Amino acid sequence: MAKKISGLLVVMAMVVALISACSGGNNGVNGGGNAATPEESANAPGAAEQYGDTGGLALPLVDEPTTITWMHAGNVTITDDMLVVKEIEKRTGIKVEFQTYSPQTYEDKLRVIVASGKLPDIFNGLKSAELKDIGKQGGVVNINEHMDSLPNFKKLYGEENDWVFKSFGDQEGNLYSWPIYRLNREVNHGFMYRKDIFDKHGIKPWTNTEEFYQALKKLKELYPDSYPYASKNTEWIFRDWSYGWGIGGSQYPAYYDEKDGAWKFAAVQPEHKEMLDFMKKLYNEGLMDPEFLTDTQDSWTSKMTTDKAFVTWDWIGRLDLFYNQVKETMPDFNLRYALPIGPTGHVRTLPEISDFGVAVADNKNKEAALKLLDYLTSPSGSELITVGVEGVNFEWGEDGFPVYPELADLPLVDISVLEDRYGMWQESVYLRPDRRSVYYKYSEKEQEAQDTIMKDNLREAEDPTLNFTDEEVAALSDLQTTLQKAAEEFNSKYILDKSYGDKQWEAWIAEAAKSGVDEILTLFNDAQKRYDAAE
Repeated sequence: MAKKISGLLVVMAMVVALISACSGGNNGVNGGGNAATPEESANAPGAAEQYGDTGGLALPLVDEPTTITWMHAGNVTITDDMLVVKEIEKRTGIKVEFQTYSPQTYEDKLRVIVASGKLPDIFNGLKSAELKDIGKQGGVVNINEHMDSLPNFKKLYGEENDWVFKSFGDQEGNLYSWPIYRLNREVNHGFMYRKDIFDKHGIKPWTNTEEFYQALKKLKELYPDSYPYASKNTEWIFRDWSYGWGIGGSQYPAYYDEKDGAWKFAAVQPEHKEMLDFMKKLYNEGLMDPEFLTDTQDSWTSKMTTDKAFVTWDWIGRLDLFYNQVKETMPDFNLRYALPIGPTGHVRTLPEISDFGVAVADNKNKEAALKLLDYLTSPSGSELITVGVEGVNFEWGEDGFPVYPELADLPLVDISVLEDRYGMWQESVYLRPDRRSVYYKYSEKEQEAQDTIMKDNLREAEDPTLNFTDEEVAALSDLQTTLQKAAEEFNSKYILDKSYGDKQWEAWIAEAAKSGVDEILTLFNDAQKRYDAAE
């Protein structure tokens, strides 16, 4: 088996899906509560009940002490004396040896390990196609075959969200990766503006695209040396703005048009030209930073925290982060969330269920590993990994969110602190985050962002998650890379070059057609037909 897997994967490209927001540095001291031995836990009466809702799983999960390995990426070394490691063993009888590698080295390390065929018991990070190939050869477990012994998995995915098998599984519906349930916040990104500056000059927050333009014009008049709109997202600005023009999607620049029931290529749509024309207008009038395609985070930060720029698009955590950075010198600084721009006035809908490629090696520990994943998917396991152990490292606050007495001296307790101190919130270990976690405790500004969008649900419909065949994946790989690069180059020239207009747009449409737009859309729409036909 090792030779088969090695031969298959040595020539395959790797990519690791990482959630950078869920990693943190070493800012504290490792700690944890008092843990019983596996034997004490196994002999305790009513062991399952004392740990809350296990979803029907009986604790401990094994008849004798068991050790499994779990490989993942992170910035914190997970030690045996951390609360989570000790508590998992206490409750389940399973000792987990977490093999944590930095995000910078994880891909290379995983490539070597997978190619050797000596897989850790649990790991994540392979491309979907690679994982399916290994699964078909018997290298990783087909979860379907074990569903009856996994009550939490069966309920969430076998009954309530069975579409995951046709979206994340192979062509026969066999699933080799364990999904992650409800990780994403409802609203996590969007337009932002300097409310302190707007208020100072009597500028009202925009409610549509024209008012957005007029606000930038007024700011330019007041601050001639400024460029009111700044961006650090380089070429991704086109994706970020696209939802407001109705052409955004998780597969951007491909997107699903619900009205026509077909996949389209955003970069050749009339709506895309309208968006580019608006950007070009802002650029030509000095309302958009001329470095919007090249700005680094540092240079963008410098502009947004001075009088050089006042409007941007970013992650909602920036609303408080910027203030905390400048409050000593700029106590009135007030960055706030704003309405989207564009004809639809929409932002992206984040997926409720995500696929990080969490897989279980098909070896002697597979039953224990699967049951552990199922426990961590239960309400009890969810609370352990993302909230903690009540009475040991946290107590419930009056607002319904946890309070961590040991961390009272810290200015902010976020998930990186919890990972560093207790081993909580490790990537791929949070399989069903508890919505009472501090990750979902919004500041006033973050809550305003949620309310701004969710009050009228200003989110673009989520595209279907398609499942491509191996042949389609291979064909799409080259086509998508070539076309996306060509589209980004055209987008840049169209905005930056004053001579670009309708003539150049028509030439781009023809060039895109020759480069394979129709072939890409055929692949997407064929996959959509299979998706629609699947039971």
